[in-house]
Amino acid sequence: MSLLKAIFFDIDDTLYSTSEFAEVARERAIEAMIRMGLRMNSADLKAELNEVVTEFSSNYEYHFDKLLQRVPRRFIKGINPAVLITAAVVAYHDTKFQKLKAYEDVLEVLRVLDNTDLVLGIITAGITVKQIEKLIRIEVLEYISPNAIFVSDQIGISKPNVKLYQRACSDLNLKPGTTMYVGDNPANDIDPPNRIGMITVWNKRGGKHLNRTSRSKPKYEIHNFWDLLDILREDFKLEV
Repeated sequence: MSLLKAIFFDIDDTLYSTSEFAEVARERAIEAMIRMGLRMNSADLKAELNEVVTEFSSNYEYHFDKLLQRVPRRFIKGINPAVLITAAVVAYHDTKFQKLKAYEDVLEVLRVLDNTDLVLGIITAGITVKQIEKLIRIEVLEYISPNAIFVSDQIGISKPNVKLYQRACSDLNLKPGTTMYVGDNPANDIDPPNRIGMITVWNKRGGKHLNRTSRSKPKYEIHNFWDLLDILREDFKLEV
């Protein structure tokens, strides 16, 4: 019988491709601003927007406002900035309907794990509504235990603070050694849970953290969720 009681997942670039989605959504937002009259080429706008995201973080809510503040006034002369910002926001959100989807293997494996006694949870950094929206849009929320969703904004503790992981375990009355954490960012998703004894899984599918390193080693490395299922069957004797 497996001693594993729960698996917690990161969201971004773990359950779906955040990097690919963000690239498409930002490009479409820029195209919408240009259609509305912004007189600046798309390559320069994209570079400036990427700087905004880097400087203010991907969770910042006013990327396009900041972008226009940085654009020389001659490029928006005679145009209401609110029109440009709103066009960008609409294009970005429209992309969510079309492109925001979970990896196919993620959905298939979660369906399998849903038929076990494992608690399936989320530990993620970000704004609460945004992170929950992602779970709903990528259609994984039905597989997640309702009391096992821990968002940094809602909890008041963010990655890489180990207290976020401790909080998840303590709230569910779980010993860290009986829990697994699956994430893509070595600094945030491997080192902190390792420190409290969780079983760590580095999801090396892709994304911006693929070539980064951690101070400590993950217990496992995977490239997709089928790899995860193999580990659960072979090392934890999970009968699925």
